[in-house]
Amino acid sequence: MSALLWPKAGAWAPLYRTGGVAGILFVLFGLAALALYALNPPPVSGGGATLRFIDDHKASYIAQQILWLVPSLFGLVVFVALLIVLLPASPGLAVLGFAVGGASWTALLAVPVTSEGTLSLVYLSDQYAAAPDAGTRSAFVAAAEALVAENNTVSLAGALTPLGLLLISLPLRRGVLPHWAGWLGIVTGALGLASEALRFALPALYTVYGPLLWAWFAVVGVSLLRLARRTQADGTPGIRRPQKTPRGQGTT
Repeated sequence: MSALLWPKAGAWAPLYRTGGVAGILFVLFGLAALALYALNPPPVSGGGATLRFIDDHKASYIAQQILWLVPSLFGLVVFVALLIVLLPASPGLAVLGFAVGGASWTALLAVPVTSEGTLSLVYLSDQYAAAPDAGTRSAFVAAAEALVAENNTVSLAGALTPLGLLLISLPLRRGVLPHWAGWLGIVTGALGLASEALRFALPALYTVYGPLLWAWFAVVGVSLLRLARRTQADGTPGIRRPQKTPRGQGTT
């Protein structure tokens, strides 16, 4: 496997560097989205109120949805980098964590609905504002209510995200990255699963899970950047390369 995955020293350094940058961007995009949310908080409920709010804050709402959605791509890149880093330490858990976590980030990209809205509501808002009468507007309100309900429903992708984080963090405790990052990921993943299961009973859990998720991505991002520098300078850490037996000598 060493010859196949690591054909030469530093071969994976660009991937580690890209994963590190993606981890940092994951945090920065999330913080920017949170700042926009704090500046213009959307209405608590109601399809009509939501559509009117989007019409009044269209640029901010679109930017916020993009900032919530694009980090799913960054998360996928980080998990690809972690897969390669953790394969030597624990191939089974590394592949399992990547499969579950990668599926969650892919699902979030395929169904562009964030917990704070969706870009589909922008189209409905435009149609609602241009509707000639109350009867026509009511149809768009009903469609908006359905999307708002979807945002507030526990989804499989939402549950897979913390589960993938937990699984990928198990081999992280024994790999070449800081081992305490693995324990942070395990705690964060377990809390995320509880947050999804108790979304309506204990919504305050998200206020703890969210910052911990950002902290984990920041730690992993910085660690991957450092690993890229070490790998490029000294060869891939953690891989024991076969040594040639001197000619004329055998083993006993």
